[in-house]
Amino acid sequence: MIDIRFGPQVCTELTSGATREWLVTDGVGGYAMGTVSGLRTRRYHGLLVVAGDRPAVRRVGLVSLDPAVLLPSGARVRLGAHEWASGAVDPRGFELLEQFALVDGVPRWRWRIGDVVIERELAMLPGRACVAVVHRLVSGGPVRLDLAAACTWRDAHGERRADGPAPRVDPVAGGAVVDGAFRLAGPGWVPEGEWWLGVHHREEAARGLNAREDLWYAGRFSGALDRPGDTVSVLAWAAPLDVEPMPATEVVEVARRRNRQVVAQAEPADDVDATLALAADAFVVRTDESPADVVAGYPWFGTWSRDTMISYEGLLLSTGRADLGRELLRAYAATLSEGMLANTADTGRVEYNTVDATLWFLHTVSRHVAVTGDTDLAAELLPALQQVVDAHRAGTRYGIGVDPADGLLTQGAPDTALTWMDARVYGVPVTARTGKPVEVNALWINGLAGLAELTDVTGGDATDLRRLHARAAASFRERYPAPGGWLHDVVDAPAPAYPLGGAPHHDDDSLRPNQLLAWSLPHAPLEPDEPTLRRIAGALLTPLGPRSLAPDAPEFVGRHRGGPAERDGAYHQGTVWPWLFGPYVDACRRAKLPVDDLFVGIEAHLTEYGLGSVSETADGLPPHAATGCPFQAWSVAELLRVRRSGR
Repeated sequence: MIDIRFGPQVCTELTSGATREWLVTDGVGGYAMGTVSGLRTRRYHGLLVVAGDRPAVRRVGLVSLDPAVLLPSGARVRLGAHEWASGAVDPRGFELLEQFALVDGVPRWRWRIGDVVIERELAMLPGRACVAVVHRLVSGGPVRLDLAAACTWRDAHGERRADGPAPRVDPVAGGAVVDGAFRLAGPGWVPEGEWWLGVHHREEAARGLNAREDLWYAGRFSGALDRPGDTVSVLAWAAPLDVEPMPATEVVEVARRRNRQVVAQAEPADDVDATLALAADAFVVRTDESPADVVAGYPWFGTWSRDTMISYEGLLLSTGRADLGRELLRAYAATLSEGMLANTADTGRVEYNTVDATLWFLHTVSRHVAVTGDTDLAAELLPALQQVVDAHRAGTRYGIGVDPADGLLTQGAPDTALTWMDARVYGVPVTARTGKPVEVNALWINGLAGLAELTDVTGGDATDLRRLHARAAASFRERYPAPGGWLHDVVDAPAPAYPLGGAPHHDDDSLRPNQLLAWSLPHAPLEPDEPTLRRIAGALLTPLGPRSLAPDAPEFVGRHRGGPAERDGAYHQGTVWPWLFGPYVDACRRAKLPVDDLFVGIEAHLTEYGLGSVSETADGLPPHAATGCPFQAWSVAELLRVRRSGR
């Protein structure tokens, strides 16, 4: 894997150390997450964040373990870090950090206090909501180490304040149980019990959200570090509380060993591939009660069918996990209704509110069979996939259906945004894209051709599918080329002066990256040409991927910043989306254009924001600072997929 480590120039400076984030996951939807400096900058940061009945329902438990070193001289040196509502940062333990590193995916901090060097490693037990934090004396000593446990038990999207009830802390052997929800265990537990008032989260303030919470100082652990190699360790875990996990040092070794196995299974071609393979693992979740699924992004997203299908090939097929993928595809096929794939998302309700997730599902099944040769799965799912086509021909929810005039898919209903550009501001879609979006019809044409191939390999008759495909492809080639030398983003869109459903219509020639799918998909309707791709690249391409809108458009917003309304308004109006790097590279390859130099910026990004991973979004204007989720599934998946497919 690539070497991710930082010295004191980064670790001790908050604008560097507090803007680089690390992530460790438990494989069932929970995580531990924080910054290189140790300063919590988000309400989502914590050492034990526990998933509920679905990944989006997470609760923060153990927030921090603040070390304090008692030197032989009697001096007490605090190594933690907190920012307060007053603006103060205290303590400032990051100023004593000499190194942070990710070693086989396990974060490691090293503090130096004169000749005393203390190292911390943190890992989660695969398959269980359990975190281990191990402190080891590297040199110097003897010293004593105290670890102050700051706790809460609240929804990861919210805050807990001292004006409500304090967490209940019940003593148990070797530690305590907090709010009956999670258990702490370690040496020398001493209960304390007081509020730490006014903890400030600078990233939440920047996002226009409530940035303050209060933490409960539940107690402290304490142990001696007499000679180099001695350790003081703490475990924290959720239910079952009476089943104590393995020792903390073993948890770290188990996690490290599993991370190496994940990388080896992916058979990486180089260190970047290895890093991305481990990054991909964070998004694949599975419990004893449910099949494999994909978390769209950390720290705030759950599972979304569109994201899952776009991510599928990179996360599962490129990493040697087709067995998990098979069960995932079966589970998603079971959600089909009226020809549409469910988008359960983060609400807990089964919703059918996308036009493209189902079409991505057709693509994903085709790719699974093409890569694995799994014709048994093709035969099993083929009836459901044919029903998708039949439902789209007949018409389904939200006006989604095949236009008999040209064989293309149309869609739209009042106050809906059904494509991946689905942001809303105060309930109003920013880019409704009613009509016939370009990528939707590229996916429709690709899906018909892929389904015809699946029908062939399972011994069926694909004549009707090929007829549908040929008509839609011919209409696409006729309808989508725009005068500017690129493709219309939407054809047959309602004219601005007319309400939805009224005539006349117009064709939207906004220069957006959605058209890339018309050249990048396996059964794309168009063959790419160099002049068109160069026009698109000139307007849209950045080091982290294409912008969502050309900068010369009146609606262009160059910074993805501010409160929720400002950020949502910019989300698809110029913001960069790294997942679109994959379709752009595919289109360039089909046009026989060189692509190796395209990877330089996005690969360098692996050490800039979410460490070892790829962000959800970035600013459309230089320096293209990363925004959104630091760890995003489809961003990682598409980079990994196109790197692997180019070899």
